[in-house]
Amino acid sequence: MIKLAKFMVRGLLKLLYRVEVSGMENYFLAGNRVLIVANHTSLLDGLLLYAWLPETPTFAINTQIARKKQFRFFLKFVDLFVMDPTNPLSIKSMIKYIKEDRKAVIFPEGRITITGALMKIYEGPALVADKTEASILPIAIDGPQFSPFSYMKGRGTIRRFPKIKLTVLPPEKISAPSNMLGSERRRMVSLQLQDLMYKLIYSSFNYRTSIFDALLHATDRYGKHRKIINDINQQELTYKQIITRAVVLGDYFRKITEKDEHIGLLLPNVSITVIVFMAIQYTGRIPAMLNYTVGTMAALQACETANIRQVITSKKFIENAGLESLASSLKEKLEVIYLEDLREKINLISKITGFYHALRARHFHQQYASPINPDRPAVILFTSGSEGAPKGVVLSHSNLLSNYAQVSCHIDFNPADILFSCLPLFHSFGLNAGTLMPLFGGSKIFFYPTPLHYRVIPELVYELGVTIFFGTNTFFKGYAKHAHPFDFNSARYVVAGAEKVKEDTMEIWQEKFGIRVLQGYGVTEASPVISVNTPMMNRKHTVGRLLTDMECHIQPVEGIEKGGKLLVKGPNIMLGYLIHGSDKLKEPKSEKGPGWYDTGDIVDIDEEGFITILGRAKRFAKIGGEMISLTAVEELALKTWPKFNHAAVNLPDEKKGEKIVLMTDNPSATRRSIQDTAHQLGIGELYIPKKVIIIDKLPVLGTGKTDYRMILDIAIEDDKGSVIDKLSRFVKH
Repeated sequence: MIKLAKFMVRGLLKLLYRVEVSGMENYFLAGNRVLIVANHTSLLDGLLLYAWLPETPTFAINTQIARKKQFRFFLKFVDLFVMDPTNPLSIKSMIKYIKEDRKAVIFPEGRITITGALMKIYEGPALVADKTEASILPIAIDGPQFSPFSYMKGRGTIRRFPKIKLTVLPPEKISAPSNMLGSERRRMVSLQLQDLMYKLIYSSFNYRTSIFDALLHATDRYGKHRKIINDINQQELTYKQIITRAVVLGDYFRKITEKDEHIGLLLPNVSITVIVFMAIQYTGRIPAMLNYTVGTMAALQACETANIRQVITSKKFIENAGLESLASSLKEKLEVIYLEDLREKINLISKITGFYHALRARHFHQQYASPINPDRPAVILFTSGSEGAPKGVVLSHSNLLSNYAQVSCHIDFNPADILFSCLPLFHSFGLNAGTLMPLFGGSKIFFYPTPLHYRVIPELVYELGVTIFFGTNTFFKGYAKHAHPFDFNSARYVVAGAEKVKEDTMEIWQEKFGIRVLQGYGVTEASPVISVNTPMMNRKHTVGRLLTDMECHIQPVEGIEKGGKLLVKGPNIMLGYLIHGSDKLKEPKSEKGPGWYDTGDIVDIDEEGFITILGRAKRFAKIGGEMISLTAVEELALKTWPKFNHAAVNLPDEKKGEKIVLMTDNPSATRRSIQDTAHQLGIGELYIPKKVIIIDKLPVLGTGKTDYRMILDIAIEDDKGSVIDKLSRFVKH
C-alpha cells in the first residue's frame, strides 16, 4: 500500500514539477543510524522526500505543522515524531529514538523560509546528531520556493509548477572534542550543522557552466519579462531584452574578433555595459575591464599586458568623463570602437538575424563558444595599483559562478530585492557582487556611474526603495555625513568591503540609520569574496567566517606573534596573472602547494572561524627588530582624531631600519596628541609615528581604497625635503 502510494505521488510530482533527483546513491552509504536534514522551502518538501526516499523514514515535524488540518490526511501515511526544537525533553526523546538505529527526517530551520535563503538553524538537530553519533544525510531542495506552496508570495516569482531539483549529498558526521561540554559544545556542533546547511544550499546552484548560460538559467527561473536592470538614463530592461540585444551585438563582435580574443571594455556603470559584457560572453570572447581612473599610462600598460587589439567605449562617456586624452592615446595603439557608431553598422538584416538567434540563444552560444568549458577565462580584471604595477587577473566562468553560489548562502539575492550598484565594474566587487550576483539571483539592479555623489546617492536609495547596498568605508562615511536618517530605511543588507571599516563609520550608521554595516573581505584573485559577516553570523571587528567550499591556512610570519599570513584555496581562486611583457599565464603559487593563493594579509582566526584582519604583510614596518602594523598605527590615529582620515606608510631609517610616517587630513594634528593617546591606552612607543604630515585630502583610488602608492610618494618627497632642509641649515652654520 505504501509502495503504491509513493509510486503514485512520485509520478504526479514528476509530471507537474519535472522533478530531477541526483546523488541518491549517497543514501545507501549513510548506514542505519541516520539523521536526514533538508532546507525547508515549502509545504511540498515533506511530500517530495516521502516520494523519493527509498525507505519511509520517520518525519520529525514541528508541533505547529502537526496541528494544521490540511496535512492530517497526508500525515497518516508516514511515521511522525512531533517535536519542539526548543524543548529539551523533546530533544532527549529524539536522541533515544535515533539511538535505536533508525532514520529520521528533520528540518533544522524549524520553519519554511520567507526569504528564499536559510532561516535560523536550531541547536536541537545538531545535539541529536552529536549525542547519537548518527550520520547526517544532507538533501538540498531547490524549486518549491517558487511554487504557491511556499511562503514567498509577494517576495519572489511565484509559478504554478516550477521545476524542482533534489540533490542528495554525501553523508557526514559532526562532533566536538570530548573535553568540550555544555554551552560551548552546543555552540560548536551547531556551527558545524550551520556550515553543513550552507554546503547544502551551495550545492543547489550549478557553477560548472558559462556566464551566459547562467544568465539564460536565471531567465528561465525568474521569467524573461522580468524587469531586471535600470540606470540614470531610465533604460529599464528585462532579461529578454538583455539577451536579445547581447545576441545582436555579439553577432557583430563575432565578425570582427577571434574566438578567445581579449576585448577591452572602457564603459561606466550603465545598462549598456551589461549588454556589451554579455555580448562578449555569448560569442566566447573575453572582456578585459579597463580602469579609467588610473591614468593614460597605466591604461595603455593594461592593454599591452592583456594583448588587447580593440577597446569598446562610448563617445558620450569619454566626453562626460573628460577622457579625451586617454581615448586619443588608445587610438594610436589599437582600434577604438564607439557604441554610437555601431548603430549604423548593425543594419535591419543583422537585427532580424539577431532576433532569430536570441530565440535559440542557448544553441548559438554553445555553437560560438564551443566547447563550453567552465574553466576557460571569463574576464580579465586589473589590480588597482595601490601597491606596485597593475597585473591582469584572469578569472574563469567557474570562479565567478562559484563565488555567487558561495555568497548566496549568506546574502540571499531574491526577486523582491533592489540593489544599488555604484561601485565601478572594472573592480571585482562592482562586477561580480554588484552586478552578476544579483542578476543571477533575480534581484533588480540600479546602476549609478560613480560612488562619489554623497548627497545624490542616499536620495536615490530612498526613492528606489533599495534593499541591498554595497560600498567601502570611504564611501559609507561620505553618505552618512550628508544623508537624511530615513534615506536607508528599506535596506536589508549594507555590506562593506575593499578596505577596513572603521569604528566611527559603524557607529554613525548604527546611530543615524539604525543599520548594522556588515563587513566582508575579499581580493580580486578570489572573484572576490572570501568571507562575510551576516545578520545571523556577525562578530564585531571581524570580516566574518570563510565561505563554503573554501580552505584556509595560516602561515607563521617572523616577528608576528599573533596570527599569520592567510592562504586560501577554493573554486573561486583565479586561473592566474597576466604579467606585462610575458605571454604566459602565471598561475597562483604558494609554499602550501598548487591551488593555494597567498593573500598577503596578516590575519587571526578565532575558535569559531571569524577572521580578523591585522594588516597586509607589506604593510608592516620593522622598527628595531619589531614588526609594527601600519594598520594599528592608523587605528591609533583614528582614536586620537575620530572624525578625520589617516594613512600610515613606512620609510627607511638609518637608526632603526624603518620609520613610520602618518598622513592625515586633520589640520590641527600633532605628534604630541597621538603620543598622549598612546600613553593613555598603554600602546608602545614604536606605534607612534616618527612624523605627522597634514594634507587637505587623502588620495583615494576609483575603487574607494586609499591610494597608498601616492601617499608613499608624498612621504618620500617630504622626507627628501627634510633632508635638504637639514643640509642647508648645516651649511649655514
